[in-house]
Amino acid sequence: MALNKTIRIFDGATAVVTGGASGIGRSLAEELAKRGCELVLADLQIELAQEVASEICASGGKANALNVDVTDFFAVKQLVQETLERTGRLDYVFNNVGIGIGGNVNHYSIEDWNQMIDVNLRGVINGVQAAYPIMMNQGFGHIINTASMAGLMPSPGSVAYATTKYAVVGLSKSLRAEAAPLGVYVSVICPGVIRTPILEGGGRYGKMLIEIPPEEMRRMWERLKPMPPDIFANKVLHSVAKNKSIIIFPSWWKLFWWMNRLSPSLGIHLAQKNFQKIQKELGKVVKT
Repeated sequence: MALNKTIRIFDGATAVVTGGASGIGRSLAEELAKRGCELVLADLQIELAQEVASEICASGGKANALNVDVTDFFAVKQLVQETLERTGRLDYVFNNVGIGIGGNVNHYSIEDWNQMIDVNLRGVINGVQAAYPIMMNQGFGHIINTASMAGLMPSPGSVAYATTKYAVVGLSKSLRAEAAPLGVYVSVICPGVIRTPILEGGGRYGKMLIEIPPEEMRRMWERLKPMPPDIFANKVLHSVAKNKSIIIFPSWWKLFWWMNRLSPSLGIHLAQKNFQKIQKELGKVVKT
C-alpha cells in the first residue's frame, strides 16, 4: 500500500473525466484544471476532446485526451492504469459519460434499452471497477458518478434513462458505505436541467424517438431554467471538495427530491399529471 499519501483537493491532483469533450464533462475538466488538477479526458469525440485539452494546456494547465469507449471495460482499465503509471496517483475519477434516448416506452426497441444500459450504467460500472482497486491500494481516491434528478424521482417519458440513473444512484450510495473505511470517497451528481447538448435531442450519441421541432424542444427546456455548465461545475466541485454524498444543482431541484422521499405516492401522482400535460402540448406539434 502507498505510504504517506492522501487525496489532494484538486491542486496537484490527477483526475480522469469520461465524456470530457462536451457538456458537463468539459465544464468539470476546465474547472478542475483551473484548480490545479492534471486532467485525462476520455471521449469518443476525440477531436473535440483534443481541442479541450489543448485549450487547457494553452491556459497553463495539464491535460491530454484519449479515445476511449466506456462500454469497453479493458479500454477503461487501461486508461486508469496508464494514468496511474504516468502520474503516480489517481485522485479523482469522474464517470460522467451519458446519453439520452427520449420517448415513451412503446417507442423503444430492445436495442434502445441496451444502448442506454451499456453507456449510462455499464460505463459507470466499468469506471468504478477499473479505478476502485487502485484507490483501495493507494489508500485514497474519490469516485464521482454522474446520475440525474431522473435517478431520484419518477420520469415518465424517459423511463430507460431513469432506469439507468436510479441504478447509478444505488451503486454510488452503496459503494460509498463500503469504501469509506478504506479511505475511498464516492459521490453521485444528480443534475437538474443543465444547458448541455443532451437537451438538443440526447447528445451526440443519443436520439429522440418522437419528432419534436427544435424550437419546441428549446421552449420546453427553457421553462426549467437550465443552469450554465460552468456555474454548475464550480458548484459541483465545491461539494466534491467537501465529500458530499448526493450533489444536486440547481439547488431548487432538491425540493423535488425531498418531496419524493417524504411521499413517493405524491411524487408519482405529480409526475403523472405533468406527463399528461406535456403529452397534450406535444400532441399539437408532434408527429410520432
